[in-house]
Amino acid sequence: MMNEFTPPSLSGKVALVTGASRGIGRAIAQRLASAGATVVVTARSVVVEAPNARLGSQQRLPGTLAETVALIERAGGRVLALGADLELAAERDSLVARAAEAAGGLDILVNNAGFADFAPVERMSMATFDRTVDHYLRAPFALARDAVPHMKARGAGWIVNIGSATAMPPLRPYGEHAKAGGDVVYAAVKAALHRFTQGLAAELVDHGIAVNAVGPSTAIRTPGASDLIPGDYPTEDVEYLVETVLAMCHLPASQRTGLVAFSMHFPWQQGLQVMSLDGRTPLPRREPPAWSHPAIDAAGLA
Repeated sequence: MMNEFTPPSLSGKVALVTGASRGIGRAIAQRLASAGATVVVTARSVVVEAPNARLGSQQRLPGTLAETVALIERAGGRVLALGADLELAAERDSLVARAAEAAGGLDILVNNAGFADFAPVERMSMATFDRTVDHYLRAPFALARDAVPHMKARGAGWIVNIGSATAMPPLRPYGEHAKAGGDVVYAAVKAALHRFTQGLAAELVDHGIAVNAVGPSTAIRTPGASDLIPGDYPTEDVEYLVETVLAMCHLPASQRTGLVAFSMHFPWQQGLQVMSLDGRTPLPRREPPAWSHPAIDAAGLA
């Protein structure tokens, strides 16, 4: 078994990362590339920011695949960009095949792309409900289903779904944030994604394919999430989540699968050395914050 303090090598591996035009997806792509993987990045925003209906208006969030590609190539990594809108069945259902053809196979799938438009259940439209399910359950299901044959053909594989601590029940007595609501559907679908991860891990372990979920222990401020996080909320650095994702992408399934891990807890408990996104600079060990959900156990698991 690889010593966790030995930088894991993904040399010769191909990874597909969704939602990689900005934020968490871009950071994951950078780190996997720095570990040696050829990374296929995908999103709607290819060379210009795609419009997005959110929070009652049309928005254009900063970030494109072209920018992600430039960052990775500047650091010496190997990367390919494929545009795809995961809400469109034809683009979603052809994505894995296109990625495998472009890169010569597929070893790693990271289901990161997301859509968050919070509203109390009473005021949430069916369109918002459907988009939330599409991004956080339908797309991970479809891409994982399509990726499995490619991974079986290579004798191993790694699927990582990006989860959330909101999937855990709100604490009692209910706080003002829980009473105000807004994230109920998002949280419920993330809970379903966690259970999908655990069940799929059982189905695929004998085929050498690992399936794990990784989420922030608290919250990470990204262009897509910033409007949903109170300005005074203490967030965490993305590098800790990214290192946890990398940890799920190299050990055999017989050694690590079926986990729902969290970004500040897992590296702390496992003694992982967290690195910068380019893989060159060690970052300090950081204890899980006291304000994270108390149901996250010492191993960083749900």
